[in-house]
Amino acid sequence: MNKYLASCCLVALLATSCASKGNQQEKESVSAQQTASADREAHITPQYAKGFQLSYADGYILMDIQDPQNEESTRFQYALVERGTKPEGIPADYTVIEIPVRSAICMTSLQLSNFIKLGAEDKVVGITSTRHLFNQTVNKQLKEGKTAKIGIEGNFDNEVIMSINPDLILISPFKRGGYETMKDVGIPLVPHLGYKETTPLGQAEWIKFVGLLLGMEKEANDKFSAIEKRYNELKALTAEGQVNKRPIVFSGEIHGGNWYAVGGKSFLAQLFKDAGADYFLKDDDRSGGVTLDFETIYNQADDADYWRIVNSYPGTYSYKALKEQDPRYADFRAFKEKGVIYCNMREKPFYESMPTEPEVVLADLLHIFHPDLLPDHTPVYYDLLK
Repeated sequence: MNKYLASCCLVALLATSCASKGNQQEKESVSAQQTASADREAHITPQYAKGFQLSYADGYILMDIQDPQNEESTRFQYALVERGTKPEGIPADYTVIEIPVRSAICMTSLQLSNFIKLGAEDKVVGITSTRHLFNQTVNKQLKEGKTAKIGIEGNFDNEVIMSINPDLILISPFKRGGYETMKDVGIPLVPHLGYKETTPLGQAEWIKFVGLLLGMEKEANDKFSAIEKRYNELKALTAEGQVNKRPIVFSGEIHGGNWYAVGGKSFLAQLFKDAGADYFLKDDDRSGGVTLDFETIYNQADDADYWRIVNSYPGTYSYKALKEQDPRYADFRAFKEKGVIYCNMREKPFYESMPTEPEVVLADLLHIFHPDLLPDHTPVYYDLLK
């Protein structure tokens, strides 16, 4: 009888132990699922970006994309669903895309900048140009064949695209194009319109757009919150009444007889304003590009304090090199008084990093316009030309 009782007790103890272990494993599994679910349920709410809107429903998210500079432009509509699910109630005119996206093609450096900022370079399986590509991870992926070159805008290689077979292709539908032929490959084409935003934070907020597609909403929200916080801290330094003088700045160069600038409601004009300067076309109501002749530019910018130039120059750019491009450049006050703000895209990852670092760009400009406000800042993108 004692042996029998002892045996029963041993069986009971083993059963309790196994049950306890099973319960613990079940709890850990549920906890992991809840954590993953919490990450996926971190909602994206655009505050500055005007080019995409989201509506959360039961089992899917409706995404509407439209040119933020033109309310009459084409609206692109997508329904994002969890991979492997088929929720009901999705409007018929929405294209279904499964998320998280496992692989994508980027058509522009701005799009790529979002993946880089999120540390999701491995999801980029195709890009267009590799000119001025600085990112070591993407360059390594190109060498190893994990990322492919698909041609240039207007002349894409559909065979390469089909061999890659990504989950989606990010496009810029209002640029030169070549996208009509890509529709035949049957891969979803999703517009990324960050380049059309008219504010630096609006452009940077497209990291949330990419984060949503990749299932990295929490990471995207956290990254953007840090960008927003620092940007607004710097912007406050030049708020109304904070600076004694707001210098005037103009931008661009002459090419083929035309000077390409942007209007006063543009991204660049807003950036200058936030850095405590006035763009020379600040009263112009246009948000996009403006083509002017040299005489018009000179009449409006001859007495400007600063001149911003971004180009790709082989070698050391200098005032001598600038004058050799066009002797009339030497007549600008900004030239005479060494007020040229310069970035060489051969040396700095301007387009692949700058879109997600507006706070860094702002600090560069603020340091130039008002050096007393950020005396210890080390320039990253923009320097005064030597």
